[in-house]
Order: sequence, then structure tokens, then C-alpha cells
Amino acid sequence: MSGFRITLGFLALLLISFTLAEVRLMSVSEKIERANMNIVRGPGEPYIEDDIAYPSESERNADPCTSTGCMWGKSTDGLVYVPYVIANHYSSNEISVIERGLQSFSHVSCIRFVPRTNQRDYIYIQSLNGCYSYIGRLGYGQELSLSRSGCIYYDTVQHELLHALGFNHEQTRSDRDNHIRILYENITPGMEHNFRKINTLNQGTPYDYNSVMHYHRYAFSKNNQPTLEPIPNPNVEIGMATEMSQNDILRLNRLYQC
Repeated sequence: MSGFRITLGFLALLLISFTLAEVRLMSVSEKIERANMNIVRGPGEPYIEDDIAYPSESERNADPCTSTGCMWGKSTDGLVYVPYVIANHYSSNEISVIERGLQSFSHVSCIRFVPRTNQRDYIYIQSLNGCYSYIGRLGYGQELSLSRSGCIYYDTVQHELLHALGFNHEQTRSDRDNHIRILYENITPGMEHNFRKINTLNQGTPYDYNSVMHYHRYAFSKNNQPTLEPIPNPNVEIGMATEMSQNDILRLNRLYQC
């Protein structure tokens, strides 16, 4: 009997290992979609569309906030310091993944995520319901959710932090119709709002299928058919980034004039 229990335990561990390996192979948007699936929002949470938070539903169609003052301020030394707090309910391994994502920005830009001391505005990273962030600086302690169930990955951390710095999803770009076709007939009913176009500030950079902010081909599909199709070549790979692309980095540096 003890041998049988050991075998069952080994099989359970093997199944968990296979599941974790499968998740790691997913694109960042697949991980986020999976983590946010079927979540029921609590009364104290903000209005959420996909993984973007808004103070209320009426504000979701606001103009891109980077043109109206939601960027993080630049210091006299030319660096942009973004204070953060990480909630104490994460494990040491989870904190290590989050901090690696935070510090990755200092290697490629003038952005410096720094532990908060007494700054008024800061990002409060917590394990709430799924993965989400506000767009840009909201003011005071703004939530950035990285759920322990599905969001603690390097690429997911970068993705949500780029939202907090002011960036929307790549396929919502103002020029997206020249590069991608939205196949509405395949989108799960009620999820069409995730594909709305925004009057984005593209910083003079090309549309980027490899952006860490781009959805995967089957995002929010109701029938396992594509919801996004590149044009003119429908076979181009999209939404499979595992970290910020060179264009993501270029956009970030141009927006903050690094």
C-alpha cells in the first residue's frame, strides 16, 4: 500500500510538472487570459477590461492618458523613479521573479523602479484577482495585480509594468487596421471590447507583432479559430513574445525621452 501511495504521489508531481512546463511555453497574453478567466470581481476592485484597470466603467474610453498627464515624472538626474511596494503575501521565489521584472527596465531605459519610502504616488503590487494594471500613473497607491495563481512570470510582470508606465496593447494601436484584421465572428460574445481601437501615441515606431503587449492569435476565441489575422501575410507569427521587444524598448525610451 505504501508503494502505491508513493506511485500516486510521483504521478501527481509529474502531472504538476507537465502543467507548469505547459504554462511556461504559453505567450504572455495566453498566460494573462488563462489567469483572468472566469474571475468574479470583488466589490472593492476597479473596473477591469482584460488586464487593464479603470477607476470606473465610464472612464474606460478616455483619451490615451500619456497626453494628459499620467506619465511618471523625470528627476533632475534624467531618470524616472517609479516607487513600488510588494505585498508580503508572496513567497521569496515569487518576489525574486517580480523584482527581476522590475529591474529589467533599468538595463534598457531611464526607468528605475525603486522601493517606496514616503513617496505619495507608487505602485502597490499584490496578488488580487488575476493579472491587471492601470494605464500610467493614477496617483497615490495604485494597484497592480499579479495573482499567485498564474501571473508570476517574467514576461507577465513586464507586460503589466508597461501598462503602469502608460502603454496599451499593441493590437489596439491607432494604425492596427493596416497590419492586422480582427475576426469578430470568432470572438467570444461579450469580449469584443478587448479589441477596440485606441487613438494611441505610437512614438514613430512600427507596428510590432513581436511586442510583449500583443495578443496571441486565438485571444478570446469562442471556437478555437483565430481572432487576429496579420495582413497581408496571415501566416506571420504574432503575440509570442517572452520579453520586451526592441520596439517596446524604443517606444518606452521615446515616450520618457530617455
